[in-house]
Amino acid sequence: MKKAFCLLLSFVLAAGMVAMPAAADEEKIRVNDDISVSADYDWTRFKGKGVKLNVYNWGLYISDGSDESVNVVAAFEELTGIDVNYTTYDTNESLYAKMKGGGANYDIIVPSDYMIGKMANEGMLEKLDYSNIPNYSLIGQEYRGQTYDPNDEYSVPYTWGVVGLVYNKTMVEEEPDSWEALWDPTYTGSVLMFNNSRDAFAIAARKIGVSMNPTTVEQVNVIADELKKQKSVVQAYVMDEIFDKMEGGEAALAPYYAGDALVMMEENPDLGFVIPKEGTNYFVDALCIPKGSKNKEAAEMFINFLCEPDVGLANCEFIGYSTPIEAVREMLPEEVANSPIAYPSAEVLANTETFISLSDEVNAAMDTAWSDMKSYDESGGGWVIPVFMLLAIALTCFNIWRRRARKKRRELY
Repeated sequence: MKKAFCLLLSFVLAAGMVAMPAAADEEKIRVNDDISVSADYDWTRFKGKGVKLNVYNWGLYISDGSDESVNVVAAFEELTGIDVNYTTYDTNESLYAKMKGGGANYDIIVPSDYMIGKMANEGMLEKLDYSNIPNYSLIGQEYRGQTYDPNDEYSVPYTWGVVGLVYNKTMVEEEPDSWEALWDPTYTGSVLMFNNSRDAFAIAARKIGVSMNPTTVEQVNVIADELKKQKSVVQAYVMDEIFDKMEGGEAALAPYYAGDALVMMEENPDLGFVIPKEGTNYFVDALCIPKGSKNKEAAEMFINFLCEPDVGLANCEFIGYSTPIEAVREMLPEEVANSPIAYPSAEVLANTETFISLSDEVNAAMDTAWSDMKSYDESGGGWVIPVFMLLAIALTCFNIWRRRARKKRRELY
């Protein structure tokens, strides 16, 4: 799940913002009490044609009508006459596995930067027709031409964010300022850790002062060794489960996405959030169309709809993550825009690193190392199960040999 207060990233070091169209001066079509959309776009061209879109997104990553929020999908269906089948996933890796398996039939997916690069390189994404996505002009210039999609062929930025450290003030003596806190034996049994390899490896990498993007198997193994050292203090490896555990005071420390931290802090005022001094991951999640989509033009309409300022604001108010749309940023309350958690300083942002696509060899090594780490037993008990399995196999073979020997003796006598 990715959920947070929304904010636009504005690099102070950047040359400046690109001027955006003044939404207030445009003619609008009112969809409901909360959403109006551009009138100069043909939103109804699929009405009555039985078109259905299959959307695959992170959990709680769109305003869905709960908690008095706007139901964005329902508004799109009402406006366009297109039915939406909306399902969710919890990690980039589970998304990739589902798509790579070939059994999935989706029209919209929302992978993160490095996964976009990987899927594009493997021919798993359609090139976008921006004539069907005119609202792409509202995307800030600093979000275009990224390394994962240098020619902006496959993706439209949806949200961005950074990773930091969530902590319970009643369980931690001093505010932590380092990833070292997640290895501190003082908090044994009270530490949560990401349950996906890329995020977990990134934290361990920053802790020991190396890149989050390993280039060799040797580098992967060094980082994996650091994760093995942490395992004895970890209560659980989690993703969405972090909300119940941190909000309920079941753990003292956990790494997670900044926006989600704000949501947890609202639910439990005892929680705080810091971005460790070693630096962290800066990520972008973007809207893509999988190769072979049967409704590509309708999917591009859905992307265009999500880039409407009113829709972007509704999503920001619900899921929270930072927006790449300047017009949405201008609608945000000042206290959100000035939040150092949702809106890190230029100094903090300068100490972040973006994930890039890794080589097949390094990816395979990371998958293997992650699996080995999860099964690793620091006490040395990890040998017990394999040894018992070998003994069981040996005993079975011995019994088979003994039965055959008895049968042979009976035949002789």
